Amino acid sequence: MDHPTAHADPAAASTRLASSTWRLADARAAWRWPSPPVLAAWVVVLACSLLPAVIVQELLGGAVTIGQRAAATAVIVGAFFALTVPFVQLRVLRPLLAVLLTLVGSQWLVFGFLARAGRFQEWTGSPVFAVYMPAEVLLNLLVTAAMVAVLAVLHRDRRSFYLTRGDLAAPAGVISWLGVRQDTPWSTVGRNLTLAISLGTLAFLVLSGTPTAGLLGAALPALPAILFAAALNAFNEEVSYKASILSVLEAPLGRRDALRMVAAYFGIAHFYGVPYGLVGVALAWFLGWILARSMAETRGMGWAWLIHFVQDVLIFTFMAGSAIVPGGA
Repeated sequence: MDHPTAHADPAAASTRLASSTWRLADARAAWRWPSPPVLAAWVVVLACSLLPAVIVQELLGGAVTIGQRAAATAVIVGAFFALTVPFVQLRVLRPLLAVLLTLVGSQWLVFGFLARAGRFQEWTGSPVFAVYMPAEVLLNLLVTAAMVAVLAVLHRDRRSFYLTRGDLAAPAGVISWLGVRQDTPWSTVGRNLTLAISLGTLAFLVLSGTPTAGLLGAALPALPAILFAAALNAFNEEVSYKASILSVLEAPLGRRDALRMVAAYFGIAHFYGVPYGLVGVALAWFLGWILARSMAETRGMGWAWLIHFVQDVLIFTFMAGSAIVPGGA
């Protein structure tokens, strides 16, 4: 029996080989090794994120205090700042270093000292949602104030770090896997995302929590605290975790890499939050990416804040009704 390829056309085989070679060359051209600033930024973002603490606590069985994390961040930032002296191309990362040091450092000062003083210690230690959550978001507002101060020095104009509503109907870029077409207005994209993400959040809360028929009744007395905390927490996190990092990375590194780093930092920060664990990190990673993208495309945090606020209303309702706790503990 003849082999199927015994009488193959040599010219056709040569053409197929050339076509395969060209496709491989195109793939190699499409993927380029990240530039030194991008690689360095990734190292800094991950090293200063919650990732090292998660590794120490979950894999090594140790414990990491907020003071130890702040000290480690200071060392990392100092080391990378020193590298920017001889390596000129890394100097574009100095604003990032300032942002991360301010964020972790102010969290250490606020929650390592102020939160343990007087009334704040009593409030944050209360088991009542309407007492401890408003206190926590007010303390985080101090962190946000420190971030805004540093960003104002770095940018001079608040619109440069998205501290404005932005154009809520600005055209969106293509996100084919989400069905978003070129120039679809954010008024449509934002509405659809709010609904879809809220359904995902609700599914996580129902499957991971312990909701009962009396959940809404138990949470209703805390409704003012839920709305207040959700509004303020959404603002705090959009400024501190997204607008801050995006505003100092988008111009020097490009929007794509900046969005990925914002998503990574925000996602990892939710390992012990709500949603929590690896699923929580994945959900928060996506939320960080899409909300930061909304900032970049609308040049403001209007949609990012609104979508985040709705998610927090759902989460805080379950927390107020004792149906879920941060970290799943």
